Amino acid sequence: MTNVPAATRTLEILQVLAKAGSPLPASSIAKRLEIPRSSTYHLLTAMQSSGFVIHFPEDERWGLGVTAFELGSAYLRHDPLERLARPILARLVLSTEKQIPAVAQLGILQGGEVLYLARELPRRPVTLITDVGVRLPAQLTASGRAMLSLLSASQLRAITAPGWALRTGKGPTNLKELSLLIAAEKKLGYSHEEGLITDGYSSISVAVTNHLDLPVAALAMTYRTIEADQDKKRILVELVKKASEELSRRLGSH
Repeated sequence: MTNVPAATRTLEILQVLAKAGSPLPASSIAKRLEIPRSSTYHLLTAMQSSGFVIHFPEDERWGLGVTAFELGSAYLRHDPLERLARPILARLVLSTEKQIPAVAQLGILQGGEVLYLARELPRRPVTLITDVGVRLPAQLTASGRAMLSLLSASQLRAITAPGWALRTGKGPTNLKELSLLIAAEKKLGYSHEEGLITDGYSSISVAVTNHLDLPVAALAMTYRTIEADQDKKRILVELVKKASEELSRRLGSH
C-alpha cells in the first residue's frame, strides 16, 4: 500500500466506477488503481455502509450507490444548472404558447422527491402547485419518473423505499408498478403524467444528463389536459426532447 491517504483512494474508486459506466469486480478496481485487493475490499466495505457504493453479490461486482449519485449532482442543484436552464425554459414557453399555454419547469431529484428549481410562465396564466421550491413524490411526476428511469434497479428501490403517497388517487403504488411504468416511458423517450398531481393537468418531461450520463435534472412542460390534442402533445414532446438534449450537451453529456 502506498502512503496515499485512504480518502484519496476512496475518491479514486468513485472515479473508476463512474468512468466504467457499469459495476466492476473488486479485483478489476484494485488492478486499475494498482493497490492490493485487501485494501480495495476494506475501502469498498466502508463506502458501502455510507451508500457510496452498492455490492451485487450474485455478480461479485461493485457499482455506484445512491449517495454517490446525490453528491455527483449536488453541484448542479445551484446556480450553474439554473442559469443554463432559464433561457431554454423561456424558449420552450415562447415556442408553444400560441398553440397551447404551458409552464416550463426544471426539477431535480432529492431522495424520493422532485424539487423544482426554476419555471417559466406563459403570458396566459396556468395555475400550478409546482412552484419553485415545491417538493413532490418523484413517482407521481413526469419529471421524477424521467429521472428515475435512468437509475439502476437497486438505486430505484432505495430511493422509492420511504412510501407510495397518492395525491389524486391515481399512480403507481408499489415498486413493480413503477418499474413497469418507467420502462414503458423509457422506450418512448419521455415521461407523461396526467392528473396524478392535479386533476385536469398533464405534464411531459425528459431527463437531463451530465458528462457521466447521469440524470441530474429534468425539463418538463405542464398544461391543461383539455387543451392538448394528440397533435399538440406530439409537438410538446419533440420540443421538450430538443430542449433537454440542448441542456444535456451544455452539461457535457455525450
